Amino acid sequence: MFSADTYIKRRKELIKILNNKGLLLIAGNNEVPVNYPGNIYRFRQDSNFLYFIGIDLPGLTATINTETGETILYGNDNTVEDSVWTGNVPKLKDWAEQSGFQKVRSFSKLEPDLNNTSQIHYLPPYPHDRKILLSEIFKKTIPEIDAGYSVDFIKAVVKLRSIKTKEEVSQIEDALNRATSKFHIAAMKMALPGEYEFRIAGHIESTMLKNKCTPAYGIICSVRGEILHNVNYNNSLKAGQMLLIDAGAENELHYASDITRTTPVGGKFSEKQKAVYEIVLEALNSSISKIKPGITYRQIHLEAAKIIANGLINIGLMKGNCEEIVNAGAHALFFPHGLGHMLGLDVHDMEDLGEDYVGYNNDITRIDQFGTAYLRLGRSLEKGFVLTVEPGIYFIPQLIKKWKNEQKFKHFINYNKIDDYLDLGGIRIEDNVLVTSESNQVLGTPIPKSVNDIESLF
Repeated sequence: MFSADTYIKRRKELIKILNNKGLLLIAGNNEVPVNYPGNIYRFRQDSNFLYFIGIDLPGLTATINTETGETILYGNDNTVEDSVWTGNVPKLKDWAEQSGFQKVRSFSKLEPDLNNTSQIHYLPPYPHDRKILLSEIFKKTIPEIDAGYSVDFIKAVVKLRSIKTKEEVSQIEDALNRATSKFHIAAMKMALPGEYEFRIAGHIESTMLKNKCTPAYGIICSVRGEILHNVNYNNSLKAGQMLLIDAGAENELHYASDITRTTPVGGKFSEKQKAVYEIVLEALNSSISKIKPGITYRQIHLEAAKIIANGLINIGLMKGNCEEIVNAGAHALFFPHGLGHMLGLDVHDMEDLGEDYVGYNNDITRIDQFGTAYLRLGRSLEKGFVLTVEPGIYFIPQLIKKWKNEQKFKHFINYNKIDDYLDLGGIRIEDNVLVTSESNQVLGTPIPKSVNDIESLF
């Protein structure tokens, strides 16, 4: 945990934004059984609970009164029988002191206390057990609970959590330096013919555990990099393939990192691989150079798309004017996702609150176009944002076949040449970047990403 002052300050800032709005309800997560109650998945606390309360234990809920300033922590102390299995866990009043809470009450008091309160705000509930809890408390159906969250509460949380303090940036860098840079470099060196994806993925996760970290999300480690969220590790590596690894560690305070590197199996790029890789690297470096307060991330995304389109024109896969290509959305055959997203306590930070609240606002709304529609962050950047920059080029057989059969954007795409590139799979390169007062800072220990630096690892 941070100091009690940190959590007190965060809650006071929340109250200031939502002054006289009634009671704020912040529910923590519960343990989730794998196949019976005593066999649980690794516990992960709700990120909003971590941000405002900081206590990393299951079965807790907190309330904040925006009119009186009173804060109450609801939960139950472990019994003696519990301690047989879990050891001696501090009393809730001790945890409450570390978080700067004024009162602790039994969890059984939550419902009657809330029943005596007229105006209650809660955030969108994503675990089903939380939906059930709220349904029982408010005597409403699950669909009514799903629709009853507070938009004002969401906007206040997004405003606070979007700006990372120095201590938060330090935690993200800790996740990067303690584990992420180590396992990425080691995993790149393991990209040899005859190696297996599962062995590399296993080394990645073991490196996290050895450094008191856990995976921030499902590890992507595959020679089938064209499958964007591929978490299968069944393939052996063969010469001529490329290994895409998208993996990030989450540290003890649950701050995340998110890094991608793509390595030629055997350590030597073919000319074809190198040509496509250099396009992606140019898009990455150019995008990072543009990051500063005031510029919209959508603008940076579209500029990256133009770099990718122009590069593909130069190697004969596309034709025409790169600006017209991007305006039409033809580039999305090869670059079908957004340039990046917010990063913090969640790898897709605050996504449980709704992407449109986090990544967009009244000034910048989402573009409804295949590819660009998947951009999670479009709004103007501000000092203190931490975000990912992750351009890519992919050769997705199903999508290529569909567009080719439809002759979609045939005046922009050289379909007769794409088959020669299908064996490349996918190439993505990703860094984590802090928006500073005038520019930006790439976070963490540098991980090789130029062609020469990658080849020199072998």
